Amino acid sequence: MKAPMPKTCLGWLAAGIIFMIIGCTQSINNMENLESQINERLEAMSGDFAVAFMNLSDTSETILINEREMFHAASTMKTPVMVELYKQADAGKFSLDDSILVKNEFRSIVDGSGYQMSVDEDSEGELYDLIGQKRTIRDLMYDMITMSSNLATNILIEKVNAENVTETMRSYGADSILVLRGVEDIKAFEQGLSNRTTAYDEMKIYSKIGNGEAVSEEASEQMIEILKGQKFNEMIPALLPADVQVAHKTGWITGVNHDTGIVILPSGERYVLVMLSKNAPDREEVLSTFVDISKIVYDFVVQ
Repeated sequence: MKAPMPKTCLGWLAAGIIFMIIGCTQSINNMENLESQINERLEAMSGDFAVAFMNLSDTSETILINEREMFHAASTMKTPVMVELYKQADAGKFSLDDSILVKNEFRSIVDGSGYQMSVDEDSEGELYDLIGQKRTIRDLMYDMITMSSNLATNILIEKVNAENVTETMRSYGADSILVLRGVEDIKAFEQGLSNRTTAYDEMKIYSKIGNGEAVSEEASEQMIEILKGQKFNEMIPALLPADVQVAHKTGWITGVNHDTGIVILPSGERYVLVMLSKNAPDREEVLSTFVDISKIVYDFVVQ
């Protein structure tokens, strides 16, 4: 017959259970408060919005707001293209240091007719001076992510095939994202054939990268380093401390402003933050609100 547990042990056990319950309750309340603060800011704006947050160190800390709402992907689709480049390079199809011709002739997915990119519609113009010359895939990829070069994007999408990009993202659990085409395919746009995404999809993609599971741990870390070089930092990083690193990709077209990425704290802790918008006429209002939301999430994580 087993001896009864001493009363002292029972007391410590009961106290431990009570503290666990209190801790869990506080955590739930804190998450509810965070979600309430985010919703309060979103509801003050005109437009449609989605937010996804996941602490990669503690995935119970996850907030999803309109996470399945479909959005025009804009330039956020360039991160999936980068992932596919690393995947195909890892499979031996090419080296990222291979050279590729810089050209400005592309084919519409609608009827195969040709079209060209306009430097006036691109956020990076120096690449147009290199048309007819060669540049490494790695350099084009860097231009595509950090400067959001549309010309580099179209060259690289042609290299890996948009269907392959979508297939890889689906294998990562991004089950709604669709990468159909390059940039400025006007005929496709007029027929509603545009790249699309959701906050849930973006969260799955960046979680893979942040956890070192996109292609390989080494490839994931290289992708993070490229994303850290982002030149457009008006949203997620804007109010964060200088020692906080943000590996992210923005996207914008008329009425659409997105920022998606991984926030890396000095401690090494990482979290994913995705903020998407559409039908939002006041760009400055969206940027200001997304900056505010990013700071609120950061304060929650480090509290």
